[in-house]
Amino acid sequence: MKLDGVPLNLDVTLCCGQVFRWDKKGDWWYGVAGGKVIKVRQVNAELEFANADPEFVENYLGLDDDLQKIGANISRDTHIRKALREFWGLRIIRQDPWECLISYICATYKNIPAIKHMLLSLSSKFGEKIILDGMEFFTFPTPEKLANSTTKDLLECGLGYRAKYVQDTSKRIFENYFELECLRHLPYTQAKKQICSFAGVGPKVADCVLLFSLGKTEAFPVDRWVERVILNHYADKLPLELAQKLQQREGLANGDYAKLNVFGREYFGKYAGYAQEYLYHYERMNPLPCGVE
Repeated sequence: MKLDGVPLNLDVTLCCGQVFRWDKKGDWWYGVAGGKVIKVRQVNAELEFANADPEFVENYLGLDDDLQKIGANISRDTHIRKALREFWGLRIIRQDPWECLISYICATYKNIPAIKHMLLSLSSKFGEKIILDGMEFFTFPTPEKLANSTTKDLLECGLGYRAKYVQDTSKRIFENYFELECLRHLPYTQAKKQICSFAGVGPKVADCVLLFSLGKTEAFPVDRWVERVILNHYADKLPLELAQKLQQREGLANGDYAKLNVFGREYFGKYAGYAQEYLYHYERMNPLPCGVE
């Protein structure tokens, strides 16, 4: 597939922390999406892939998002412009909402290697095995499989206290035939309220699911990295009392999360989620101590 002037940085897109089930082996990225194992690589302005339809790849990688327009829209200051220059071509992936929801419930208070290990354990235990290029891969478990699992099974996958949340959420979705896709058509605030009603889902998990699987590009997830970004580069745009409080304490209470979330959405606008991902990845690759310019 020729990209024909469509900016894409495949490596950054797949390793910037928004998805957890892709691995690079040699020149190729291998991942499980849409119930298939897909291999993909970028060679200059061409995207090569196997075991997937072009339409699926284009949609999954968000290649129809107008990145030039998005970049112009969120380019509000020198710091975001640095992030855009360094990681230009990073795109928001359109994940399956079910897999995205369970993945981010598991991701709570865990680093990326630990998240990847949990999801691999879940998939190998409850998913279907697929062989490609002599390697084993596993589809993501269905709601039915996880709804009928035991707490012991989930604990053996390393979920810890998240096991109960995964089990309860899976049962609710399976037993009530709940279609997460229907949230795509709701306004951001209504969709977020519904997602937050699931076990183990707080505002940050909800924002991640909305951004990475349901097309809500105005969602602005705030984790410790994004909090650092705001304190290091945008503190002067916050109320003084809030900035001082955040600089003096560890962790982010729900009320403070809401204030930073609103700041991000109001400051960056309808593509705040894209700004968040560029800033998040830039901060991880170029960290400063919190509160240091």
